[in-house]
Amino acid sequence: MATAPAPGFDAPGVEDFQLPPVFGPVTKPVLELVLAAIIVVVLFRLAVRKPQLVPSKTQFLGESFHGIVRNSIAKDMIGPEFLKYVPFLTALFAFILVNNLFGIIPFIQFPTFSHPGVPYALALVVWLIYTSVGIRHHGVGGYLRISTWPPDVPWWVRIILTPIEFLSNIILRPVTLSLRLFGNMFAGHLLLLLFILGGEYMLFTADSILLKILSPFAFLMGIVFTFFEAFIQVVQAYIFVMLTASYIGTVLADDH
Repeated sequence: MATAPAPGFDAPGVEDFQLPPVFGPVTKPVLELVLAAIIVVVLFRLAVRKPQLVPSKTQFLGESFHGIVRNSIAKDMIGPEFLKYVPFLTALFAFILVNNLFGIIPFIQFPTFSHPGVPYALALVVWLIYTSVGIRHHGVGGYLRISTWPPDVPWWVRIILTPIEFLSNIILRPVTLSLRLFGNMFAGHLLLLLFILGGEYMLFTADSILLKILSPFAFLMGIVFTFFEAFIQVVQAYIFVMLTASYIGTVLADDH
């Protein structure tokens, strides 16, 4: 009797990101968020546990990470008042970075921010922080003025420009901030799934000898994209924190 043809390849899609609960209402992204927070706290505690004039390797790594955020992000983006925001930005950078790198860590292999609700929640927290900073610095009226009332333009231009500025600076900033992080993590993880699952299908399920011969190339591309995805994960964490610092610097400025 003739054997049945091999089933076709079921390409990964959005449904692969809808993970079932691990227990109760708790899902894998929730556990990853908790684990990331624990990792960040433990690593920084280890870095400052026994500070020395000649730093240990752990202290050196912690100070280097803090220095990158302080000198390359906070100082450039916020201005003279940057120091008070460095701890928040450092913790934010580390937290996002660990969650992103979960996507390439064996046995976890799921970037937390590839699930849309997680970056939306984080962007909302950032929005609340820089909005409260702006209101505390300028008052409600002053904050709205610097955010929606561009100086040195004719009044009739402001009639058109002010609603656009309000929509862009007040409403859409957290949306675009979260979508950038979510889109990159989602697309990167989808590509990794495609190459790894596709290579597995070509090697073990497909009837074609040619596909079996080509399957190592799919796995090779999966390895290549793993390294590329690691680079993107670091870059996206950096961009998120840089934009957060930029928004804080904007609301602290006296002019729009």
